[in-house]
Amino acid sequence: MNNPNYSADGYAARPRVETIGPLRCLVVDGSEDARIPVILCHGYGAPGDDLASLTPHLIEWIGTDSGALRFIYPEAPHDLSDIGMPEGRAWWPLNMMALQELLQTNRFDELHDQVPPGIDEARAALEETVTQVLADVPEGTPYVLGGFSQGAMLTMDLALRGSVRPPNILVQFSGTLVCESLWKSKLDRLADTHVLQSHGRIDPILPFSSAEALRDMLRGGNTEVEFMAFQGPHTIETDTLFRLVERLRLLAVSTKQ
Repeated sequence: MNNPNYSADGYAARPRVETIGPLRCLVVDGSEDARIPVILCHGYGAPGDDLASLTPHLIEWIGTDSGALRFIYPEAPHDLSDIGMPEGRAWWPLNMMALQELLQTNRFDELHDQVPPGIDEARAALEETVTQVLADVPEGTPYVLGGFSQGAMLTMDLALRGSVRPPNILVQFSGTLVCESLWKSKLDRLADTHVLQSHGRIDPILPFSSAEALRDMLRGGNTEVEFMAFQGPHTIETDTLFRLVERLRLLAVSTKQ
């Protein structure tokens, strides 16, 4: 990735690559005093720095309060170049043909209670990274965790089944429901977490109905869920980013008090 100068009140944020725990990460500080980690994980088949393209927009929209934020983008461990994706990464392998068959036959809900092979190893790796990130900030510092698609599933799994303290904000861009029985038994871990979930109504990859099932499971456990439905495909839409901006600004301001 190039080193563009994102600016919040004159500060030039220069992306840098760090190995945090076992994962290679791209890190962008909102200022020299950045203290609140915002950890966002990319989806299946994307390069490790895929979501980093959001950073200049988030910093610009948040304004000077973005100086409190440290954006961290972990890179998934699996290289997909051997299946024709030269820069693609994955948190765990997927059987795309099997997924397409379930989609085409309206049987995707069969996956809701399955534990994807490889998710445990991915969760352990990300947990090491998050643990190290939190060790480098004062105890009790709020933090944000989330991701897109497969990255959303992984961060939900970590928030519920991991041992690291749950995030203050859990971002679910176009994720879906897996591990249902295991997740449902751990919903009390999200008692103090705000979940920001978004999903396209015409998503051809992860059905909208499965996103609704995830939302309903979370709300059934009294988790605070802000659900942003939009008329679009498998993507991140602007209105959800604006809601994330509002949440990040509030989190940044709260640490000043």
